[in-house]
Amino acid sequence: MGSSDKKDSQGLCFIGKVKLPDFLQQQLRPKQGDIIEIANDNEIYQEAHPDFDTDEERLAFLSKPLKYEENMGKKVGEHRGAHYFTIGQRKGLQVGGTPEPLFVIDTDVKTNIIYTGQSNQHPGLFRKVLRINPNEIHWIREDKSLSVGEKLEVMTRIRYRQPLQKAVLHQYESGLYAEFENAQSAITPGQFAAFYINDELIGSGVISE
Repeated sequence: MGSSDKKDSQGLCFIGKVKLPDFLQQQLRPKQGDIIEIANDNEIYQEAHPDFDTDEERLAFLSKPLKYEENMGKKVGEHRGAHYFTIGQRKGLQVGGTPEPLFVIDTDVKTNIIYTGQSNQHPGLFRKVLRINPNEIHWIREDKSLSVGEKLEVMTRIRYRQPLQKAVLHQYESGLYAEFENAQSAITPGQFAAFYINDELIGSGVISE
C-alpha cells in the first residue's frame, strides 16, 4: 500500500456509519426531491433558549440538530435523492443564481428534502455541542475514561485532517457530550468524533442523532 492509499484509508475512519456516495449509487435508486433554502435570519435561529434545571438538560438541548419544515424556506431546485448528500456539502447541488454558494444544512431522508443555506457561515451549519450514545463510546486510554458526572478537557476532531478544537467532555448516563469552545460547522450524525490529549488519541465515538 502506497502512502497516498494509506491517507485515503485513514480518512475513511471519519465517515463512520455514513455510507459512501459510490456505494449508495449502486444500492439506492435516484428519487427526485426538493432543495429548500433557509434564510440566515429565519426565526428558528432567533428562538431564546429555555431555562435549564441541570447542565445535562442544557447540553442535551444544545446537542440536538434543528428540525426544519418545508414551509420555513423557499424551493430553489431539485435533487436526485437526499441520501446522496451530507451536512456541509457544497458541490453537487447544481443550483445557481444565489449571491453566496449554497451549503447543505440538513437532509430529511423521510420526506426526501434537502435544506440549504447561503455561505459557509450560515447559522444552520453551526453547533457547540455533540452527543455520543453510551454504547458508541470507545476509550483507547481506559485510564482517561469518564465516570458519570465527570468532565475532561480535550482536543477534538470531527472530520479528517480538521485542526484540533478545544472541547470539554461531560459524561452522563444518557451519553457523552462534547462542548466546544467555538461552535463547529457540519457536526454530522453517524460520523466520528475523536478526542486527544497532547496529540495522543484517547478515545472516539459515533456522533448521535
